[in-house]
Amino acid sequence: MIIGNKKFENYTYVMAIVNLTPDSFYAHSRNTEHTVLKTVERMVSEGAAVIDIGAQSTRPGYREISADEEISRLERPLRLIKENFDIPVSVDTYFSKSADYALSMGADMINDVWGLAHDKDMVDVIAKHGASVCIMHNAKETLEGDIWQPVKGFLKNSVDVALKAGIDKEKICLDGGIGFAKTREQNFDLLKCYNRLSELGYPLLLGASRKSMFGGRVEDRLPQTLESTRIAVKHKVLFVRVHDVKENVQVIKEEYGG
Repeated sequence: MIIGNKKFENYTYVMAIVNLTPDSFYAHSRNTEHTVLKTVERMVSEGAAVIDIGAQSTRPGYREISADEEISRLERPLRLIKENFDIPVSVDTYFSKSADYALSMGADMINDVWGLAHDKDMVDVIAKHGASVCIMHNAKETLEGDIWQPVKGFLKNSVDVALKAGIDKEKICLDGGIGFAKTREQNFDLLKCYNRLSELGYPLLLGASRKSMFGGRVEDRLPQTLESTRIAVKHKVLFVRVHDVKENVQVIKEEYGG
């Protein structure tokens, strides 16, 4: 997969989470324009391959903010990151207006938790900028019964939309959407058999870091997160999107025998 000026293949890379929100579910991931440079510097030194910044919380019970407010949160941190680091930057948004702004400011990828289905203009904005995209499965209602048909069907449909709009096949990856519109049991089914999504023919991203499916306090979920990264490596997942860069990089190296 190509993101920005870098090609990713044949490994499991860390996408580091940088939240620009006051209400993200994991307090230690929250940043402002005053802390973001130090945070990204640490993440890069620990082995992050991509930085994923988000200005809108998607935690359970979150309060949606407007695209304009999202842009106001993104503006200075995004500029600072692009000016100071040579690393691909993904922006976590489902608003085409925010995406258009971020990509015009030098962002390299859009990470859309609604898989191009929330905002009809999103796909054209990404195509216009020649950007990369992570298409995640989501739904308005919790899935019932077997999850594989609806998840794979949603992702395939979104890929078809992306290709039709002119997004390069080499710039698409897929995310099964752990924690979104799924029960705890369904989340574990998805995680354990994540490689089934490879049948769609695109590289995968796994986002399970510190999620509620693991139970207990969010501060205590690192061991389960690291285990999910081990599963990702075994399933040849291209990216793991995580809060804790150093620990996940170490697990990946161990799994690859390094």
